[in-house]
Amino acid sequence: MAENNYSESNIKVLEGLEAVRKRPAMYIGDTGERGLHHLINEVVDNSIDEALAGHASIINVVFHEDGSCSVSDDGRGIPVGPHPVKKISTLEVVMCTLHAGGKFDKDTYKVSGGLHGVGVSCVNALSSKTIVTVKRGGKTYKQEYKEGKPIAEVKEIGESTETGTTVRFYPDETIFKVTTFKFERTSDRLRELAFLNPSITINFKDERDENEEIFHFDGGLKDFVNYMDEDDIHIVSPVVMSGDGVASDESITAVDVCFAYNAGYSENVVSYVNNINTVEGGTHVSGFRTALTRTLNTYASNDPKLSKEKIKITGDDFREGLTAVISVKVGEPLFEGQTKTKLGNSDTEGIVRTVVADKLNIFLDENPAVAKRIIEKAFTAAEAREAAKKSRELVRRKNALESSTLPGKLADCTLKTPEDTEIYIVEGDSAGGSAKQGRDRRFQAILPLKGKILNVHKAKFTKVLDNDEIRAIITALGVGFGQQEDSEDYKLENLRYGKIILMADADVDGSHIRTLLLTLFFRYFRNLIINGNLFIAQPPLYKLKKGKLELYAYNEDERQEIIERMLKESKVKNAAVAIDADGQTKVGGITISRFKGLGEMNPEQLWDTTMNPETRTLLQVNIEDAVKATKVFQTLMGDKVEPRRAFIEKNAKYVKNLDI
Repeated sequence: MAENNYSESNIKVLEGLEAVRKRPAMYIGDTGERGLHHLINEVVDNSIDEALAGHASIINVVFHEDGSCSVSDDGRGIPVGPHPVKKISTLEVVMCTLHAGGKFDKDTYKVSGGLHGVGVSCVNALSSKTIVTVKRGGKTYKQEYKEGKPIAEVKEIGESTETGTTVRFYPDETIFKVTTFKFERTSDRLRELAFLNPSITINFKDERDENEEIFHFDGGLKDFVNYMDEDDIHIVSPVVMSGDGVASDESITAVDVCFAYNAGYSENVVSYVNNINTVEGGTHVSGFRTALTRTLNTYASNDPKLSKEKIKITGDDFREGLTAVISVKVGEPLFEGQTKTKLGNSDTEGIVRTVVADKLNIFLDENPAVAKRIIEKAFTAAEAREAAKKSRELVRRKNALESSTLPGKLADCTLKTPEDTEIYIVEGDSAGGSAKQGRDRRFQAILPLKGKILNVHKAKFTKVLDNDEIRAIITALGVGFGQQEDSEDYKLENLRYGKIILMADADVDGSHIRTLLLTLFFRYFRNLIINGNLFIAQPPLYKLKKGKLELYAYNEDERQEIIERMLKESKVKNAAVAIDADGQTKVGGITISRFKGLGEMNPEQLWDTTMNPETRTLLQVNIEDAVKATKVFQTLMGDKVEPRRAFIEKNAKYVKNLDI
């Protein structure tokens, strides 16, 4: 029996920022590309908070050639004098101490996105080097840090008539898997911030390739909605509603809302609290939806034509074709978890509801022609909903857990607990057959699809429900069907499988089918994405065989690495490339086969490469940026050809393994 050496000496106390370096994912989510760019957000958010307090108007973000990133603003500058408690420079306290900042003092920042005082100190901890320059009180100060620790004390390096702070940081290569910043990823967030804060100008420059953008939008949320609906046709132009309300803690909640209606059938609502994108919504979104439904319903009830109709318009009907941005500023926001994806303040719901109802009533009275278009669109949606009622009830009946009511082509698994099971939605009957034979029947279910499913972005709800393949998916999942978390037909707790895995060929047709499926889930099962249930299978592209040895490669780089390793082990040099009689490529005795489709794999190969939990690779689908996701689906699946052509031309250079 092993000796129990657990004693007082085993209890470790991590000093300063050691905890951040030891467990970085706890503070920034992960150490991949997402976590890397989160560092930029943390520093920029501090500058935004300074602007919200009325002390900054210009923010400069620069990607430098040496791999670093700098963020500067023209705010007040971080205080540099001795801290009254710590007795060292306040700048050093802010940069090197967790939970240290001005966000706890409401006299300094009425509202802020950074609430826990861990932002810039985490950036410092996870950087191999950080340099902070402060202009304040007619002087310029500087301090440099290594892995979160100061190299020297704060130094005065000159005079200045300006004020502000510049933070330049070098991500630590020993912590991050990738340390190369992406221009487009950062520009999306900076553009978003500029929309939400029209008084701010954000200058963004990439010195690596001289790429540069300036973000400033006088129209604020109106410009934001137009940007979101850039690839759609408006039937109601953007409507802006703003107001303030006093929360229970006597802090002011500022409400800014803008909405428009397009000719489509989906609802696209994005929400923010203190500039933080609340992907899961929350009380501010509930307040907006309630006010919109009640106010429009009251207005519609006064229409003599509609009052004679038996069809009742619901909230879902009023949200068909709706695009909206909701931005609130809350003094003491309560988020669900550190991820800050859902607002929990109950008083904010009432404030948003009151502001929207008051402003919307005034707008409807002053714009009867626009109000009529909104009501007519909602009534058309209600008619379509009633027409789909029989189909919907049929879907509900099929959602029972008994296997006799499940789709005939579904090969269900033995286990019934969602946390232990997964379903593969597979392209084609051939691949579905291999998957059924190769799977582990205990916990893996297989649902084959026949051909390409409907493009739901351009289809009415009735047509969506009438599609056999979509109905099979709805029935198999058991979760119901709806766009919103409050939809009467949508019950996340009824989900039958913990993992939903999309498995399609690696060719062009497979990519198209995968995009159609992702569009379906984004539009009608979005909570499954937010909840982390949706995955994409990664079948291999190549099989490399030498004698009895068979290896699989999932991309070209991996294929080349395997070839080089095999040749080295065989001591083969300068191997020539040849094509055999079967059209297969051979290099130094290695046969290289490229899989065109899943149907080419036998059950054993499919299990070993794509379905075995011990060896497979799955990509989890998430929504980091709802705005960008919405625009991508509108571009790829919408009616307008020009935006789609521009997207393809812009991204063609990144395409690998194109199958023509």
